[in-house]
Amino acid sequence: MSSPLPFTPQLTADGSFTFFSDEFGEAFHSRQGARLEAEQKFVVPTQICEKAMGGHIRLLDVCYGLGYNTAAALHTVWQANPSCRIDWIGLERSPEVPQTAIAHGLLAEWNEPIPTLLTQLAHHNAVEESRGRGQLFVGDARQTIAQVPLAWADAIFLDPFSPQTCPELWSIEFLRAVVNCLKLDGYLATYSCAAAVRIALLNTGLTLGSTPGVGRKSPGTIAGHTAVGLPLSRKEREHLHTRAAIPYRDPTLKATTAAIRQQRQEAQALSTLEPTARWRQRWRRA
Repeated sequence: MSSPLPFTPQLTADGSFTFFSDEFGEAFHSRQGARLEAEQKFVVPTQICEKAMGGHIRLLDVCYGLGYNTAAALHTVWQANPSCRIDWIGLERSPEVPQTAIAHGLLAEWNEPIPTLLTQLAHHNAVEESRGRGQLFVGDARQTIAQVPLAWADAIFLDPFSPQTCPELWSIEFLRAVVNCLKLDGYLATYSCAAAVRIALLNTGLTLGSTPGVGRKSPGTIAGHTAVGLPLSRKEREHLHTRAAIPYRDPTLKATTAAIRQQRQEAQALSTLEPTARWRQRWRRA
């Protein structure tokens, strides 16, 4: 008898499915739509549809997960330009996540050859066809990021679990390593608008913009070496001057989750920045 699959599909509002992580206590996607989130939070903001007209795109998917972000990107690129070559790299700690998504047929909603390509990727960590090549680097992303070439990616999808539950993938040091892989005219997109994340991205030298929320009031973040997205609102700019903006630090890229949290809590306790609760209260009255 075969062992049960480690994740059970959960329906989201747009008809696509996600998984729930018991380890992190979070779903992999917004309940409003897993596919919708992939398209609106990652694919659209990074402008890969427009970039496809150039004939070649390189994509880095940090926390590949079920494979939805990459699937949505492949679909968008080949819809815009069927002959466009796309090379992509996914970073994923848990290979059973994409493998279970394949086993449940969750990528079958995309047109071929996307399901076939991502099935091969999930089981063999590499796939190649006439229009592109994919690689899946399995392990701690803080180490596997070193395998991605510098200034390589036209688009980066940054999609870990939330900073509160997975701070190791939101530290200044890790985000600097990720941004080092971004081309000068490339864009990085994430669902997070956390002040600590935005400060870390600013620390790498990028310019920030907001993206519309998907299934939540909070916006996402788009970043690049040049201005992109909607300008940050006054409320968002003020958020970057509160204690919530104290960044996560992981100088060795090997610290434990607990150690990273503790270091930040100690830094917040010593900070003279405005308490975040006061900022929230002020804007609640506004």
